Amino acid sequence: MTVRYIYHSCFVVENDDTIVVFDYWKDPLGYLHDLLTSTQKTVYVFVSHFHDDHYNAEILQWGRGDSRITTKPRLMLSYDTVRKRRVPRAIVRDIMNPERFYEDEFLRANYYRSTDIGVAVALTFSDGSTVFHSGDLNNWYFTEGNRLKVSLDEMEGMYMSVVRMIRADISHFTHVMLPIDPRLESNMLRSSMQWLNKIYTDNFYPMHFWHQYPLIADSLREMQHLFPSTTFWCPTPLPDTANTIPVERDMFQQSI
Repeated sequence: MTVRYIYHSCFVVENDDTIVVFDYWKDPLGYLHDLLTSTQKTVYVFVSHFHDDHYNAEILQWGRGDSRITTKPRLMLSYDTVRKRRVPRAIVRDIMNPERFYEDEFLRANYYRSTDIGVAVALTFSDGSTVFHSGDLNNWYFTEGNRLKVSLDEMEGMYMSVVRMIRADISHFTHVMLPIDPRLESNMLRSSMQWLNKIYTDNFYPMHFWHQYPLIADSLREMQHLFPSTTFWCPTPLPDTANTIPVERDMFQQSI
């Protein structure tokens, strides 16, 4: 199984039979489009929630008129995405609601409630490997400003409740993708630490970090010392409007 970072919270997970796309928003290097144009594998596209930085309506045209991508994916969209984005239900393989699951010949997908909106997704593949994508499930522990509709204690309680529910179903993950959001300042690693203290994780991938690559690299080194049995992967900087220097297609470097 390979994991590739695309942008922000978008990842591609690929094994011998399937390609799974999480929370597609942008594809700065065109990697995803190249992959989906040439593949004969079964493709899944998961959307954890309707926010602009996790959803791009382009996915609705893949295999349905998009001249670049003719492979028709199995669309797995959260309940709020279908409603807010007015997606025709007929083209959706499964509408994801918390505390439900989907299963077919290639994978089982368990859905969990978020501390924001939408769902988090845990996948179990036929070979036993497991993948978790958090969406916007996070301990949004903002210590300043008025960003929360609940108290800090309530937020933490909500997050830990979901973590315990996940652990009851799957206690060991092969690959885990969690937000490390610099807007949380000194608390940006809080939820990741809480996760790693509760659920055994082989490989950890940060997301939702808003281009703060040096800060993320330092944070992953800090966590590597605390959790030596987990491998932490640091994303290679991507080009954006302020930086158009070409980068290699190998989008991950292991932190040291």
